[in-house]
Amino acid sequence: MALSTFGAIMGFAAKMVGQTRDTYKALIEKAKNPALKEAFQDLAVDKGKNHSLMEKIRRENVTEMILEPITGLHEEDYEVDLKELQQKDDADLLRVALTLEEREKKFFQDASTKVPLPEVARIFRKISRKMDENLEKLQGLG
Repeated sequence: MALSTFGAIMGFAAKMVGQTRDTYKALIEKAKNPALKEAFQDLAVDKGKNHSLMEKIRRENVTEMILEPITGLHEEDYEVDLKELQQKDDADLLRVALTLEEREKKFFQDASTKVPLPEVARIFRKISRKMDENLEKLQGLG
């Protein structure tokens, strides 16, 4: 589905980040390595903050939702089928986490160039840079 309005982009961002947070909470229970559990816990907390931020941005900018159409963003480009990703051991769990972080980084990078509000674009770029840090941290655990 095309993300052709500001509201659709913000709704998708909140949904995606919320799903990632929930996945990290499930991965905490599966991980055996204490460092990996701690990383997943930190990421779950971070995603919870981002989810709240997406909801806040959406609420606060309702009156500014520019009707100017947005093109080039599609939900399908950011879908991840977690059922296809094996989750048997810590290495598999780490691959799931890396996949989720890469997906979010791509979305926030892409969306930052499309959203019509400069302050929201700046927040999206900041979140994308945070994904780089998360990816580095996760890769260091591998």
